[in-house]
Amino acid sequence: MARLLIIGCGGVASVAIAKCCQNSAVFKEICIASRTVSKCEAAAEKWRPHTKTVITTAQVDAEDVPALVKLINDYKPDAVLNVALPYQDLAIMDACLEAGVHYIDTANYEPEDTDDPEWRKIYEERCKKLGFSAYFDYSWQWAYEEKFKKAGLTALLGTGFDPGVTSVFCAYAKKHYFDTIDTIDILDCNGGDHGYAFATNFNPEINLREVSAPGSYMENGMWVEVPAMSIKREYDFPEVGMKDMYLLHHEEIEALGRNMPEVKRIRFFMTFGQSYLDHMRCLEDVGMLSTTPINFEGKDIVPIQFLKALLPDPATLGPRTKGKTNIGCIFTGKKDGKEKKLFIYNVCDHEECYKEVGSQAISYTTGVPAMIGAMMVVTGKWQKPGVFTTDEFDPDPYMEALNEWGLPWVVDDDPVLVD
Repeated sequence: MARLLIIGCGGVASVAIAKCCQNSAVFKEICIASRTVSKCEAAAEKWRPHTKTVITTAQVDAEDVPALVKLINDYKPDAVLNVALPYQDLAIMDACLEAGVHYIDTANYEPEDTDDPEWRKIYEERCKKLGFSAYFDYSWQWAYEEKFKKAGLTALLGTGFDPGVTSVFCAYAKKHYFDTIDTIDILDCNGGDHGYAFATNFNPEINLREVSAPGSYMENGMWVEVPAMSIKREYDFPEVGMKDMYLLHHEEIEALGRNMPEVKRIRFFMTFGQSYLDHMRCLEDVGMLSTTPINFEGKDIVPIQFLKALLPDPATLGPRTKGKTNIGCIFTGKKDGKEKKLFIYNVCDHEECYKEVGSQAISYTTGVPAMIGAMMVVTGKWQKPGVFTTDEFDPDPYMEALNEWGLPWVVDDDPVLVD
C-alpha cells in the first residue's frame, strides 16, 4: 500500500482525493497540500469518516522548491500527484528530483508570464521550428528526460481525460484493433448546462487561454496552424445529441505525433455553444484575456487573472450542472488488410458525479484518471525511469481501472466520421 502527496486542492484535486479515499486498498495514506491549508483541511474532514485512508494536510507554496523538498522529505511519499496549476509543473518536478520521488500530473507546463523575455525567446524559436504558437507544449517537461532516467524515477505527464484517457484510448486501439492507424480525431463534448450566462468548467485562466489560441493539428508529421475557432464541424454525440465543435490545439496531439509517427493526421475538437463564444470574443476584443499586466489606479493587475476573480469558481458548478459529457477518439486505419473505423468514448453524467463526490463531470473526468495514473505508478504497473505520457505504457490495466472507478468506456465499430 502506498503513501501519496497530493499538491493542489481545487475542483480536480477534490475528485482525486475522493477517489484515493475510495481506493484505500492502494492509498493507505494521503497528504493534501496547498497554499490555502483551510481548503485541504475541509477536504480531509469531508472524507475521513468515509475511508480507511489516513489523511493529513500541509501548507505549501507549489512554486517554492525548497519548501516542496522539505515537505516531501518530511512526509516521505511514494509519489507526488500534481493537481495544482500548470504554471507550477517544473517547480514540482524539480522538487521530486531533489527528494527522489515519482511525479504525476494532469496537464503540461505553461508559463504564467508570457512576456518574460527568457521564456519568450525560447518560445519564439519553438514557433519557428515546429510551426505552432500555443503557449503550452511538452518540450519543457520532456527536457527532464535524462534527469529522471539518471534518478531512476518515473514522471507521468498528463493523466487527466484529455490528455490522459484519450491517449490511453489511442494506445488501446493500436494494441487491440488496428495493424495501422491512419487518422485520429479526439472529440470533447460537454453537453452540460450550469445556468450561468458565462462560466468555464475548469480554471478560467487556463481554459480561456487555451480556447482563444490559434487552432492546430498534425498532418504527415507536420503542424498545420489555423486561426482560432476557424474550423467548425457538427457531430451527433451518443447520449448527448448534435453539437457544434471547433478544432483546437491540444497537447496530446504533440505526444501522439511523436509516439505514433505512422498516424497521418491527428486533430482535436471541442464543443462550444454560441453564447460562450460570443462572450469570449467580446472579452478578448476588450483585452480581458491578456496576460500582460496593466496599471490600474497605481497597481499592476493581469486582466485574465482579474477576470478569473469575477467568474464563477468551477468547483461551485456541481450542484447546478445538468446533462452529460461525451469524450473519446475516432480512429481510421487497417486491420488484416481491410479498412477499419472505430470510436472509443466515455459518457459521464454531471448530476451522477455530483451525487457521488460533489463535483461536476469536468472535474470528475480529470480527477478520476489522476488517481488512476497515480495508482499505475505506485503499484509499479507503469513505472520505469524517464518522462512519459500515458500512451507509452500498456493500456490494459488503465482501461480496466476506468471501468472500475467510474469512467466506463464504449467501443463503437461503425461510427460516423468527421470530415
